[in-house]
Amino acid sequence: MISQPPSEPPAGISRREWRRRTAGASTPASTPSSGPLPGLFASTESAAARPQNARPTILTVCTGNICRSPMAEILLRRSLEPLGVHVHSAGTHALVDHAMPEPAQQMAIALGADAGIVDAHRGRYLVEPMLQDADLILTMSREHRSRAVQMMPRSLRRVFTIREFARLASTLSTEDARAAADAAGSDPRERLRAVALAVADQRGLSEPIADEDDVIDPYRRSREIYEQSAAELTPAIAEVERIVGAALG
Repeated sequence: MISQPPSEPPAGISRREWRRRTAGASTPASTPSSGPLPGLFASTESAAARPQNARPTILTVCTGNICRSPMAEILLRRSLEPLGVHVHSAGTHALVDHAMPEPAQQMAIALGADAGIVDAHRGRYLVEPMLQDADLILTMSREHRSRAVQMMPRSLRRVFTIREFARLASTLSTEDARAAADAAGSDPRERLRAVALAVADQRGLSEPIADEDDVIDPYRRSREIYEQSAAELTPAIAEVERIVGAALG
């Protein structure tokens, strides 16, 4: 059953307080973002409440948050957490509290993910404060990208499908990415946002081919489709790692 977020606060709670309680935007540094959640949404810390020196944050998004976006999250965490990056994921129609399907778990582990982290993942619903808080938002399809922009229009230039990001970033050298980050100063979050903008500036320089900016959804499909999905995802992850590494490495 697909879970929907509550739209109205309970009696006696203001809308502002309800938004704060249901934010789920951030996870404390000591708590893995993919760990089991105590309720529908995870932590209640809003973006406004985060200290200015909070970690740079990448959010990955798919539909159910049990196949594509957690795989992207887990693989990016493996390489980018040493650079101080917080990576987490959510779904536009999340299967809340569901684990990754067995084929997705096997695929992630085969690609080098830690089995314990894979096993701990539980689906979460995408809510607006997650988008507000993220410095880079990587969706698995154009549909998810559109949904994220509809939820928060001002996030447009830091929302990409992950394969779109890779396609655009391929026209940006590592040195140019580093220069864009350097121009933003020393704050890691500003450096990550600066390289996201530099990648966004490549829009229009290369023409997308229909469907090639999407990662195929393998849910409830054959193992071959899971393998295709992973094959589409992994080169894009490598390009994200290159660009983020240039900014923060």
